[in-house]
Amino acid sequence: QVQLVESGGGLVQAGGSLRLSCTASGRTFSNYNMGWFRQTPGKDREFVAAIGRSAGNTDYADSVQGRFTISRDYAKRTVNLEMNSLKPEDTAVYYCAADSRVGLVTTVEQWNYWGQGTQVTVSS
Repeated sequence: QVQLVESGGGLVQAGGSLRLSCTASGRTFSNYNMGWFRQTPGKDREFVAAIGRSAGNTDYADSVQGRFTISRDYAKRTVNLEMNSLKPEDTAVYYCAADSRVGLVTTVEQWNYWGQGTQVTVSS
């Protein structure tokens, strides 16, 4: 299995930016699609962004399209999420995920590996 560890969460004011990182270990990083999900207490975990094995294809939730950018660094075995123009509704625990499917998917149940999450709080 793959071990995932997120970092970069914190407190930021609305309109500000934050960069999250996820480091993967245990398997060949390039074999996996990587994604970011988020969850607020009392709500289901929701899809945020994903990037394919080759980094040639990406997918974003409508709520973050144009504001967030996902990328991956094969040498460092990391996937990053650049978050700009943050809104209070972006407040959540953000989780890094990985799966070995050929195509990108957005359903939580279809992702095989998960990190423990990092808290992002956006104040107004």
